[in-house]
Amino acid sequence: MEVKTSLLDNMIGVGDMVLIEPLSEDTFIENLRKRFDHNEIYTYIGSVVISMNPYKSLPIYTAEKVEEYRNRNFYELSPHIYALADEAYRSLRDQDKDQCILITGESGAGKTEASKFVMSYVAAVCGKGQEVNKVKEQLLQSNPVLEAFGNAKTVRNDNSSRFGKYMDIEFDFKGDPLGGVISNYLLEKSRVVKQPRGERNFHIFYQLLSGASDDTLQKLKLDRDFSKYNYLSLDSATVNGLDDAASFRTVRNAMQIVGFMEDEVQSVLELVAAVLKLGNLEFKPESRCNGFDESRIKDKNDLKEMCELLGIEQSVLERAFSYRTVEAKMEKVSTTLNVAQAYYARDALAKNLYSRLFSWLVNRINESIKAQTKSRKKVMGVLDIYGFEIFEDNSFEQFIINYCNEKLQQIFIELTLHEEQEEYIREGIEWTNIEYFNNAIICDLIENNKNGILAMLDEECLRPGTVTDETFLDKLNTVCAEHQHFESRQSKNSKFLTDHSLPHNCFRIQHYAGKVLYRVEGFVDKNNDLLYRDLSQAMYKANQSLIKILFPEGNPAKVNLKRPPTAGFQFRASVGTLMKNLLTKNPNYIRCIKPNDKKAAHIFTDSLVCHQVRYLGLMENVRVRRAGYAFRQAYEPCLERYKMLCKQTWPHWKGPAREGVEVLLKNLQVPAEEFAYGRSKIFIRNPRTLFFLEEKRRQCLEDLATLIQKIYRGWKSRTHFLLLKKSQVVVAAWYRRFAQQKKYQNIRSSALVVQSFIRGWKARKLLRELKHKKRCEEAVTTISAYWHGTQARWELRRLKEEARNKHAVSVIWAAWLGTKARRELKRLKEEARRKHAVAVIWAYWLGLKVRRDYRKFFRANAGKKIYDFTIQRIMQKYFMGLKKTMPSMSPVDKSWPARPYGFLDGTHQELRRVFHLWRCKKYRSQFTEEKKATYEEKLAASELFKDKKALYPSSVGQPFKGDYVEITKNPKYQKLNSLVEDKVLLADVVSKINRANGKGAPRIFLLTKKSLVLADQKTGQVKASVPLLDLSSVSVSTQSDGFFALKLKEGSTSAAKGDFLLSSDRLIEIITKLHRIGATSADRNQINIDISDEFLVQFKQDKVCVKFIQGTPKNGNGVACKRKNNRLLEVSVPSP
Repeated sequence: MEVKTSLLDNMIGVGDMVLIEPLSEDTFIENLRKRFDHNEIYTYIGSVVISMNPYKSLPIYTAEKVEEYRNRNFYELSPHIYALADEAYRSLRDQDKDQCILITGESGAGKTEASKFVMSYVAAVCGKGQEVNKVKEQLLQSNPVLEAFGNAKTVRNDNSSRFGKYMDIEFDFKGDPLGGVISNYLLEKSRVVKQPRGERNFHIFYQLLSGASDDTLQKLKLDRDFSKYNYLSLDSATVNGLDDAASFRTVRNAMQIVGFMEDEVQSVLELVAAVLKLGNLEFKPESRCNGFDESRIKDKNDLKEMCELLGIEQSVLERAFSYRTVEAKMEKVSTTLNVAQAYYARDALAKNLYSRLFSWLVNRINESIKAQTKSRKKVMGVLDIYGFEIFEDNSFEQFIINYCNEKLQQIFIELTLHEEQEEYIREGIEWTNIEYFNNAIICDLIENNKNGILAMLDEECLRPGTVTDETFLDKLNTVCAEHQHFESRQSKNSKFLTDHSLPHNCFRIQHYAGKVLYRVEGFVDKNNDLLYRDLSQAMYKANQSLIKILFPEGNPAKVNLKRPPTAGFQFRASVGTLMKNLLTKNPNYIRCIKPNDKKAAHIFTDSLVCHQVRYLGLMENVRVRRAGYAFRQAYEPCLERYKMLCKQTWPHWKGPAREGVEVLLKNLQVPAEEFAYGRSKIFIRNPRTLFFLEEKRRQCLEDLATLIQKIYRGWKSRTHFLLLKKSQVVVAAWYRRFAQQKKYQNIRSSALVVQSFIRGWKARKLLRELKHKKRCEEAVTTISAYWHGTQARWELRRLKEEARNKHAVSVIWAAWLGTKARRELKRLKEEARRKHAVAVIWAYWLGLKVRRDYRKFFRANAGKKIYDFTIQRIMQKYFMGLKKTMPSMSPVDKSWPARPYGFLDGTHQELRRVFHLWRCKKYRSQFTEEKKATYEEKLAASELFKDKKALYPSSVGQPFKGDYVEITKNPKYQKLNSLVEDKVLLADVVSKINRANGKGAPRIFLLTKKSLVLADQKTGQVKASVPLLDLSSVSVSTQSDGFFALKLKEGSTSAAKGDFLLSSDRLIEIITKLHRIGATSADRNQINIDISDEFLVQFKQDKVCVKFIQGTPKNGNGVACKRKNNRLLEVSVPSP
């Protein structure tokens, strides 16, 4: 049974500020402190959530918490941000109401973390599935990218958002996310060139220098030392708790998940590096003959490296920093820039370059996460924007931020009152008008098209003549002097003339959150936000495509002399669009509060919290909520909670819930003016009445608990007695059974003993009889055996004697034969010695005779003759040995006999070469023309793919047949064969890859000398015919896959539908034949073969990157192609 809970159960302090009693600023702050000390960081004001930043991790965001708050009533559990997120999501899913969640608060209050919790909760409770999970992952991973480029460390917050973000998350009818759209507002681009003391530049600069590899930094021409870059502050370069290197890896991974391609990531990093290099440019004055100073760059090394990164000619950018060209109608005037103007131009370029890069990142993320379907979608918006800012020195940025907060406060009050009024009307309760401070007069002071401060600032910026911040302040003093919320010491209002807290170069506006003093210095320049046209044109000349996208106004063909809109005008328009968007959605509010300025846990600064409570208008929000009825609840949960207070409703009320509540309140004698009956809810006017009901309920629960304890103890005692009684009966029964079993076992064992003794006596008697009989039989056997043994020994003795006599005769005969043989051997040896002596004497005689006859001849030529004879014998022996050890006739046999003599080394190698050439010639003479052509194709394939593609070794042993579908013989393809005019060189079945899902469709691939044809495998219908003249190149990977892309020439008739991405097991043969056709044809260029693991394929109007990675595909050992996003197809190839 599900346990019913409520916001009022186990409440620390007051969970809903509407119920606080008495209501004052002190009790409000004290309630926040009490809950904060107990780690209760969330508190309600009706349906508004107040969030205190705990500056530590709390175990309240687990998966169990998500399930606890899932599909629960808003007031059913203790206050939590998940309750608001669940209420918004269920309203969107079930009631088809578009929602928006407005998160406000000052820097460091936890707005960004709150938006992450909301998005993570929605991602956890919505549907599951591969596509849904992919969309959720992309939406969540867009945060690290935007935080890296848009967040920075400030004195108040280590991860402060320096831009406003509004994200529309789009859902389908089931409540599953389809995509999203992100809008950004007013990036604080001045931080790029200058940061206040104790603060940092944007995170991405430090992450890049800390986390990028040495190779990447070398390519970007960067150094890890922060001190080498003027745009990076050194006093806060490292932040405790922030790992910039790990964050950089997270950002790279997030960009890959969102859908950024590698070349896009590289371009972004190059632009970030260029901004750092830009800050190192320094200028020096150089006098000219006309008396004016001209700026020159001191050290051109940084300029050179920056130009190499961006692909800009160094002279073009150098001139843009020295001259400014002003165009007016038909005239063009070029003026020199002094050093101050050059520094201004440098900083303006850096700010524009970074802010435009950030806007491009937002648009690129939107392109990846946008919904793919065009059907009607439900929308949940999440607004994370700067809170109200009051600094010691407030400038243009604080002015427009506070203007945005004024608009949000205005819409907050309007929507809150509207929501209250709608609920009263819906429930049939009389609505009474509530008086509140309407800040429309302050919004009108700022945004009025005629006399508003922004309009006058734009008018001053566009006015010809000398325009300064002082002239702008004079204009304000003239127009706004009588406005009750505008104060200036130089205005005509005499009461501020002696106000020394108001400097002469400042003006003060009384916002809804308090008075704010603005210094006019820099208002005009920041509103103009000018970038010299020379710099825009120089940027457009860059070779990098991203730079051209960021600076479209630099295109000389599209020169626009019209002045660009001011920063104030753009922000006012974007805020207006935002307000219109918010008014179309059901609002949900999260008010974030920072408990202290030390960014430490367990510290609660009353003055700081009080200041935020005031400018967030929380007290006013409570008063608006309590102006009518402070508490309202549906009849069913109300009756369920308080039914024990009345005998008629306890324990079960059988009638309608409203009647039960009426009986309950009547029985408790609650005054009629303290409550009202709506159609579905009971409305309670004063919190005291609610606390009275809660106190009565607590007392009643104590009484009920006592009663329950009494009944439980009685039940427990009775149950224990019955259990003892039952146990006694069971024990007695078991004992009687045991006694009878024991008696039976004793009788049975006695009978068994008697039986065993009788059986033993009978067995022993039988054993004695058998043993006597066995001994008699054994005696007879023994006597017989001894007799047979004696007879056998006698016979053996006789046989041995007879054998001994026969052996003596044999020995004597053998000795005689041996003596006779030795005598004959001795005679033969003597005769042989005599014959050998005669031969030796004859040989000596012949030798002596020869030496006597040729003594003179040998003395003159003996050496040469002996040498020639020796050489001749050696050569004869060498050739005869070579003949016997000759290797086989196979040209691939590399064996050869060893060289017997060192002086024959040259001859030995030459003979080996001649023999190899001869057997190659003999082997070639056996080739037919067809076989010769096949080997030439194999040789061409080796030159193209050997050591370049992993698939090549497996194709070496496969013959190139050409026709694999028997197109000339197969009757199914007779019509297709008749359509092809030339001879078919190759016919095979390939897979045509579909860009949408990465799956392949079978096609017949025909190749002739003039064209290639793709036809349907089943019907034989021609799907595409491409002349080889239209084919520019072929792209393949280095892996063992069969994917190849046929790239067509731009502008050709065949390129209308884009390139072809195909897959075949005979890739080597197909590309080899294509390459040989181009090489042997005189009327066309040779087809290029591009071997790379990542290449682009043109599909109609879009270019898609095909990326090959090694992994284990889901379908086993095969190759799998999967579409990652609109611009990436990923092919998984099994690891070798």
